[in-house]
Amino acid sequence: MPTGHPLLDGRTAGSPLVRAMRGERTRQRPVWFMRQAGRSLPEYRKLRAEADDTSMLAACLHPELATEITLQPVRRHGVDAAVFFSDIVIPLKLAGIDVEIVAGRGPVLADPIRSAEQVAALPELDPATLEPISQAVAGTVAELGGTPLIGFAGAPFTVASYLVEGGPSRDHLYTKAMMVGAPQVWDQLAGWVARTTAAFLRAQIMAGASAVQLFDSWAGHLSRSQYRIGAAPHSAAVFRAVADLPVPKVHFGVGTGELLADMHTVGADMVGVDHRVDLSDAADRLSGSVPLQGNIDPAMLFAGRKVLHRHTEEVLRSGAAAPGHVVNLGHGVPPNADPSVLTELVEFVHSNPDPAADD
Repeated sequence: MPTGHPLLDGRTAGSPLVRAMRGERTRQRPVWFMRQAGRSLPEYRKLRAEADDTSMLAACLHPELATEITLQPVRRHGVDAAVFFSDIVIPLKLAGIDVEIVAGRGPVLADPIRSAEQVAALPELDPATLEPISQAVAGTVAELGGTPLIGFAGAPFTVASYLVEGGPSRDHLYTKAMMVGAPQVWDQLAGWVARTTAAFLRAQIMAGASAVQLFDSWAGHLSRSQYRIGAAPHSAAVFRAVADLPVPKVHFGVGTGELLADMHTVGADMVGVDHRVDLSDAADRLSGSVPLQGNIDPAMLFAGRKVLHRHTEEVLRSGAAAPGHVVNLGHGVPPNADPSVLTELVEFVHSNPDPAADD
């Protein structure tokens, strides 16, 4: 990595977040929220309304906009990390795939990829197209000082599923059918996604991200054997492609309690746990040796201060079973969440120092 990288020049290496991701317990419990930047913040909605091009993907590819949006929750909430404002289909867009974010639905592709011929015709990502990503990350890191930036990308199974289904799916019928009925086609498609994703993630690290998270939204729809055969090898390929870069690497999935051990062995340093699994149970499934991230139930943001605090205390106690714990939600911030509740939650977490801290 460049000598001016914040992990190498001392800015973020000693931060609570990076230390916790590397398996240390810190007095100040680090906390950030998935989807902390975006629709829940009035300043985000105002910025998007004032922008010349208000499409989601255009905002992700506008360096100044992406930087400002990434910084907004750090200023407002005082979280211990920024997470790069992007979307899991941005690498597809940069590679030339016709994909857009449709309000109320999510990423939608003009032409689903379901044949060997379509897979063979997929264009390889031109590294030059990653320049807006590098610029946005570098600009963000310059503003963050000692606060780490977390890079972000979607895992190959989830991104490939969008390609096959043509958009979000409840059952992933076409995806699973390809995995089983045309495994060579599936492996070629998921391999293409892995290469594209790895380039996207590597660009963020080289530009200054101090940690990265690979997000597998749909892996919870797979059995363990399906995951091991059709998903794990391609996630492992992404992690291998950035293994030479000494940043902590987090792997998170939704509904993946039965897959936690497999998600760790693909190359992650820390495993994110959604709100369906107690962190102490997750620690047991990982032999008590893997740092964990999570896992406040997002629904508790709407349950009132006392209930939220009581639930958060339970999460903090459960997180003590792991060698390192980064506090987060068990999924992303709901768009209708009250920002003041999140700000107060950060303050509450910070006001509860870890009694087992190394410092």
